[in-house]
Amino acid sequence: MTFPRTSLQLSLAALALFGAAGAAAKVNIPAVMHERHEGMESIGKAYKTLRRELDASTPNVAVVRQSATQISTLANRSSRWFPAGSGPEAGKTGAKAEIWRNWADFVRKDRAFQQSAQALRVAAARGDMTAVKTRATALGGTCKACHDLYRSEMHH
Repeated sequence: MTFPRTSLQLSLAALALFGAAGAAAKVNIPAVMHERHEGMESIGKAYKTLRRELDASTPNVAVVRQSATQISTLANRSSRWFPAGSGPEAGKTGAKAEIWRNWADFVRKDRAFQQSAQALRVAAARGDMTAVKTRATALGGTCKACHDLYRSEMHH
């Protein structure tokens, strides 16, 4: 007989798998760091575009949907962007070493970001601009929660 797994069990299983996969696979660290940088830059640009539309008297719903979809798609990749060995020891990065020292907290914050991005995408798909504004603010909060602890300011 099987029993439904709890969210905690699933999270722990995913954490174990992610850790095992990172250790087992030969990761191209410079390539992952580049993808991480580009992905985060793209998320930031899409978020700025989204906020600009939401601040307009008549938001362009198509642009809002496109931005929300881009953010959600990239957010879903973010959990692959932080393999062990891709911190400051590997070169220029905004990722602090605290990420790997506080891995479980980082994973929780990344998951909250992904869930928030998905909720934003769903609201945008419905065309509900009031919900989109609420979800965009919540998404910004998930970005800040992680960046405050785990991102150093880099000047390009």
